[in-house]
Amino acid sequence: MISDANKKTEFLIISLFLLIIGMIIAVTRGAYNIPIIDVFYTIIYKAGIEIIPEFNNELVVWQIRLPRIFLSVVVGIALATAGTVYQGVFRNPLVEPYLLGVSSAAAFGAAISIVLHLSFLSLQLTSFAFGMIAMILAYTLATVKKETPLINLILAGIVVSAIFSAGLSYLKMTAGYRELRDLVFWLMGGLYTAKWGDVVLLFMLVGISFFVLWSLSWKLNVLTMGDEEAQSLGISVKKIKALCILLATFITSIAIGTVGIIAWVGLIIPHMARMTIGPDHRYLIPASAIIGSLFLLICDTLARTLTSGEIPISVLTSVIAAPYLIFLVRKNRNLYFG
Repeated sequence: MISDANKKTEFLIISLFLLIIGMIIAVTRGAYNIPIIDVFYTIIYKAGIEIIPEFNNELVVWQIRLPRIFLSVVVGIALATAGTVYQGVFRNPLVEPYLLGVSSAAAFGAAISIVLHLSFLSLQLTSFAFGMIAMILAYTLATVKKETPLINLILAGIVVSAIFSAGLSYLKMTAGYRELRDLVFWLMGGLYTAKWGDVVLLFMLVGISFFVLWSLSWKLNVLTMGDEEAQSLGISVKKIKALCILLATFITSIAIGTVGIIAWVGLIIPHMARMTIGPDHRYLIPASAIIGSLFLLICDTLARTLTSGEIPISVLTSVIAAPYLIFLVRKNRNLYFG
């Protein structure tokens, strides 16, 4: 684990550099490989410089690959940051938005939008609305005498997730063939529908939320010491927790509403970052965001290049992350099971 502050900063810079290298490699790879110089020509042409690239290169690079690459980066930031914040707020390494029913509820909200033929913006809004409803329900059900034991919260999340999963199953049963097909593909997760409009919208919403959460990192550090200690240091525990949960749920829900359910990122990536850079949220939050972006970028690149078709991205994230979780549990059994 990196201990010195300067070394942690260097690690973040190196990780960001690796992310940029990964984006450059990803834009050149695919069913139609494009040399990096042609990618450069396409980008400067779009910037207004009079260099005419090949039509196919312009179409593939600008309209297909670049939006998808940037969307994978933004979604990786959203899911990894949300998982880090949840684990910090609830002081448990196994907590993430999916575990608390947010994903099932957001998927139910998106399914309503798909089945009822609402606009794409409505899909994101319904995902967010139902994600928030799930979080509020789970937190309310788990709270007893103004206390929210972690075990109660997890059990409440399981109950809430089951309720919305049942609603999602009902929508699948009643949907027409076209709506059911769209819903099934969406539920498997994927960035193949990426458009510049999606990227810009998520970049603004996730970017603002990320910097607000990062600005609260020192308060998250205090919260990990316990509620009483935080209150004694002048921290408004309920307000900070509510704001962190709200923003983490928000970015999770809009990410799900845009690309579908992508599992494991919010659970595994914070562990990777924490084992490397330590538990200090001032460094942990940006480290998780960068590693999450790189992880999702790699998975998406593999999803569209390993076979002639496209592998649902959740399949790859599960195949990679599930064995890593088993490794973590075996290595830190006392941490997870006491």
